[in-house]
Amino acid sequence: MSESERAPFRVERDALGEMEIPAEAYYGIHTRRAMLNFPLSGLRMHDRFIRAFGQVKEACTVVNMELGYLDAGIGRVLISACRDVSSGNLNDSITVDPFQGGAGTSANMNINEVIANRTIEMLGGTLGDYGMVHPVNHVNMHQSTNDVFPTALKVAALALLTDLENEVSLLQEELQKKEGEFAHVVKVGRTQLMDAVPMTMGMSFGAFADAVARDRWRIFKCRERIKKVNLGGTAIGTGLGAPRDYILRVASELRNITGLPVSRAENLIDATQNADSLVEVSGMLKAYAANLLKISNDLRLLGSGPETGLGELGLPPRQCGSSIMAGKINPVMAEAVAQIALQVMGNDQTVTFAASMGQLELNQFMPLLAHNLLNSLSLLVNVTGSFVRNCVQGIVVNESRCREHVESSYALATVLVPFLGYGAVEKVLEDCRRSGRSLRDEIVFQGIVGADEADDLLSPQRLCKQGFTPDEMKRFK
Repeated sequence: MSESERAPFRVERDALGEMEIPAEAYYGIHTRRAMLNFPLSGLRMHDRFIRAFGQVKEACTVVNMELGYLDAGIGRVLISACRDVSSGNLNDSITVDPFQGGAGTSANMNINEVIANRTIEMLGGTLGDYGMVHPVNHVNMHQSTNDVFPTALKVAALALLTDLENEVSLLQEELQKKEGEFAHVVKVGRTQLMDAVPMTMGMSFGAFADAVARDRWRIFKCRERIKKVNLGGTAIGTGLGAPRDYILRVASELRNITGLPVSRAENLIDATQNADSLVEVSGMLKAYAANLLKISNDLRLLGSGPETGLGELGLPPRQCGSSIMAGKINPVMAEAVAQIALQVMGNDQTVTFAASMGQLELNQFMPLLAHNLLNSLSLLVNVTGSFVRNCVQGIVVNESRCREHVESSYALATVLVPFLGYGAVEKVLEDCRRSGRSLRDEIVFQGIVGADEADDLLSPQRLCKQGFTPDEMKRFK
């Protein structure tokens, strides 16, 4: 039959009846039913999730072949097809919506059918000829959706956590560089958005860096929470339908394939029905999002204006900010970071609800949990790298503006309270207002300290010290 004479469809059958499938499609009837049942979001399953699914299927195939349950001739080609999936070459054929009923069965069957048909193709057969290679009997041998889906999710999450840790590390380093670069710049500290006590701009960035350092540690540690997988547990964690040797070996094979520290959970039933470890990971991502939101909002405030706001920082201009106001530049990177942070916080709430609503031996909302967790991870990986490159690295400090604010504010007066007392400092400030002199000039004028002592007392070095010493008290005796 010539190419032009070939039928545009093939007919596949399942327990519900027959259905026409595009002749050249790698997916089959189970996938097609899911496409018709769940045309919900227009989204696709996460690329890393598809890659992880291919790796899980490869591990299962390798062990089944080595134990003699799967013909080596088919098995070797199946492994190649699994690698086609994990490489991303077949992503266009993974068509089911991430929002799906069935605890992920549609996703698993989509992967099974694509691997089976790709294997059939490589063996020279006709797509849909499952007598040659079957999606369930061969590709899904000794597996259940309930063990391969959560395992693929954890593999994908582990890989993305590694990426995120690398990006967070770079953010921490850049903030620490700014801490040193701005260490000499005195600025007004603010509480409740009102003038408080003096500090340095370096101190502000040092606080940012320490918060991010904690996030880096959390991300590193939370990988420990999800390295235990339930692969081999089949339907509910008992391993029913799978050989014992396969159960004992398959997680180790997955570790070899992925290079990730996955291992078989001690209690496969627990690992099948409970998703609290994924909630813990999501919570740590939420903590990082909270820090990103705080930092991005602080940068927006410190860079506001630039003429009528605080204007103490200059954020790198990334694009024109208005279609009507010429010359306007907005803090777009900080705004984007804030929006991602809010999205991650919302995702965390969804993950929490989804995990808590699992019933008895299975969590039926695993697809929703997977979509939101992996979405959070990808968003944070992408936005952290962009934040570093397009914002943090290019931040500059407006030293003259910081100096102007310090000199025009009476925030510096707080440094005198331990030496003169609260009431006496209030009187000095009243004298400053009447005379128009700066705090430094007023205390010198009144003979409270000499000029050199005033400069030393109000210097950046003094302001950075932890507290005062008895020797400093002697100046006011």
